[in-house]
Amino acid sequence: MKRLLPLLMIVLTVALVAFGSVEFTRPSASTPERAVQAMFTYIKARDWDRAFALVANAPQIDRADFIAELQGRDASLRTYSALEKVETSTLHQNDAQALVRTALTYFSAVGSLKDTRDLGLVHEGDKWKVIWPVQKQPKVPPQVIPVTYLRWDVISRGAADDWGAQDAAPPRIRITSMNAIEHQGGTVILGEVVNDDTVPGFISVDATILGANNEVLGEETAFDKITHTLLPRQVSPFRIDFPRVPLSQVKNVRMTPHSLLVAASADPVIGAEHQQIARDSMGRPMLRGELVNQSGQTVNIPHVLATFYDDAGKVIWVSDGYVSAALPPQTPVPFAVEIAPAVAPRVHGYRVSVNEYMLNRRLENQ
Repeated sequence: MKRLLPLLMIVLTVALVAFGSVEFTRPSASTPERAVQAMFTYIKARDWDRAFALVANAPQIDRADFIAELQGRDASLRTYSALEKVETSTLHQNDAQALVRTALTYFSAVGSLKDTRDLGLVHEGDKWKVIWPVQKQPKVPPQVIPVTYLRWDVISRGAADDWGAQDAAPPRIRITSMNAIEHQGGTVILGEVVNDDTVPGFISVDATILGANNEVLGEETAFDKITHTLLPRQVSPFRIDFPRVPLSQVKNVRMTPHSLLVAASADPVIGAEHQQIARDSMGRPMLRGELVNQSGQTVNIPHVLATFYDDAGKVIWVSDGYVSAALPPQTPVPFAVEIAPAVAPRVHGYRVSVNEYMLNRRLENQ
């Protein structure tokens, strides 16, 4: 993920220039939905004064926290995203109060980020105002966290060195399970891969699907639905999508794992706590929980991978999702990943792993 930050910055710059070049008239807050749309119109334009003026409980909200929650902090993914679309629907309304469901879509280099909020509103004079949820950023007390993690460095053969024909061999990796399922009219290849070696590796998995006459129907890679840096004996899920090829046409699957020896460390340790499967406000099955960064460094961009198993221990779904907020040390941050509705009733167990991008580590490696 070393190239992720520059790409995010370029995408955000282009998006902000595009949004900043659009002029808009001052929106009305005469109805609950218009008030919410008005607030997020100002937020999209980075007009924080007018956006905060539409907060009904402003005395209970720290303005800096309000801005940081919406535009991001600590070099999180939200700081490299731009609000693209706001969809609203009224769930309840009377003369004094209302509840509006607000679906936000952010544009980012890793795809669209979704955020759904049920916002309360109150009628004040001739306009409606939003009751913004109060969120206090926990303060972690000063402390010393021992650094006991393992670390692997790689010394490569230089042009003037005579170490034989090759550098160190890549780690041995092995696909331990593979399952092909149909999803939304296409084919999805799911499974797990393990690093059987004593050194870390950067891994990827490619898949080629073949038809009845051994013709190639498609070639794809796991892309980011895998833990690319795999430590010794670690297991990673993978998922490879062929959205336009029905499973009925697939007669054979050819899997190709790749590995490359890389320097790596076993930090930071990120725990997943309070996990549970529940339906969100839209009725979709989700795995929810909290991520806790147990190290003393901020994880800027967390990426959650969830592997779902049936009662026989077979991988039946792999889901992923980027968390828009950073992970400060020792501070719980919520996460949620979606489960395919057809698969959810068969889920008997699950496992969560986290990929991470850390700005400080990138700067140290340059």
